[in-house]
Amino acid sequence: MNKIFISFLLSFITFFIANLGFNIQHSLLISIVVFLVTLWTNEGLPLGVVSLLPILLFPIFDIASTNATTSNYSKSIIFLFLGGFMLAIATQKIDLHKVIAHKLLAIFPSTPRGVMYSLSITAALLSSLIANTTTALLLVPIALYLTDDLKLKMRLVLAVAYGASMGGIITPIGTAPNLLLLGFLETNALQSISFIKWMALTVPLAAVMLLIMPYILSIGVNKIKFDFDITDTSVVNKEQKRLIYILLGLVVVLLLNSSIEPYYSGLGLNEKGILLGFGLLMFIPNIGFLEWEDTKKIPYEIIFLFGAGFSIAMAFSSTGLANEIATRLLAITSFSTLFLILITATLITFTTEITSNTALISIALPIIYSLAQASNIDITLLLMVATICASYAFMLPIATPPNAIAMSSGVVKVKDMASIGFVFNVLGIITITCMALIYWRFYL
Repeated sequence: MNKIFISFLLSFITFFIANLGFNIQHSLLISIVVFLVTLWTNEGLPLGVVSLLPILLFPIFDIASTNATTSNYSKSIIFLFLGGFMLAIATQKIDLHKVIAHKLLAIFPSTPRGVMYSLSITAALLSSLIANTTTALLLVPIALYLTDDLKLKMRLVLAVAYGASMGGIITPIGTAPNLLLLGFLETNALQSISFIKWMALTVPLAAVMLLIMPYILSIGVNKIKFDFDITDTSVVNKEQKRLIYILLGLVVVLLLNSSIEPYYSGLGLNEKGILLGFGLLMFIPNIGFLEWEDTKKIPYEIIFLFGAGFSIAMAFSSTGLANEIATRLLAITSFSTLFLILITATLITFTTEITSNTALISIALPIIYSLAQASNIDITLLLMVATICASYAFMLPIATPPNAIAMSSGVVKVKDMASIGFVFNVLGIITITCMALIYWRFYL
């Protein structure tokens, strides 16, 4: 109850502070968001329960009607993620993720630096297809097993956590903020980003970060010897081979469906339907691997979280609060594109450290949208920068689920994560800014 009371208290204080500069409706919305974010952060109520509260609170406080709010919980983009969950559950059910991990561990040298590269790249690849939370939970025990040296153990765990966050941006289904951006683009009639185009934008960024991060983490521990044998002894069975072929088929369909104007217009299929279709394929006898009982493993609380995120973004736009905040930020719109991108990347990255990246990006997208409209910068470009930065926070446990899992291992201290993570925060801001200016602005 103490956590719920703290959430009410912070919300109450926020309302009176916000009311000094905003009208009653805007102040109420800001205080409700603080209430939700605090509960998400301190886990005073289950994640799914908190995520359903906007359906009650928005109509009660005249923020939005029940119908307007609930419609955000059934956006088509959610079914893309649902299909991805089904594929992820199948992957875990037949232990294909373990085979992938062992195979990648065998590729790199059996030195601390080599294993850090293998763990981080494995985490990145897995988290591009399954939740980065699940990826971290699967790989952290492997990292803990490999050595008894506490310093090396800590670095290996961080390699998994950071790799999972860095890889989560590779595909639209890799992490929640990615899907919130796609849903926001759809809601505001902006040009959507296809699955393949998204990967074309993000793979170079992830590759650069994954090239640098393990090297930095291995400094000072690379001469430590491992206590256990990490030789690959895994064998791919028939079921795993079949799922590999299905996943390759999915990639082929996504490639064929992706348009390259003016040379090729694609198949014209809806990507949400493609992902959901391949997910449902997992239930067909002798082809798939799932029974209906397996759907109990789908994290429905995450789906509700998406709905809450879309609802918050809708409320910020429909009440005019996003425009109000953007108006007060108009002073910076006269600055250069470089400055706007850099300030957006910095604010989002460091703000994410103290709150849920999903909640933050839900609030930030409509504000950045209004800000971009008032400047000469491409709207989608600035939204993309903010979305990626929401996943590239490495300093504190609360910032991302992989960070929290790394901390829960017992070998990572807050001061170590903060000092090491600060380096990667700055590296991420610089890399994303350069990528946006050199590459994304011409390709989006």
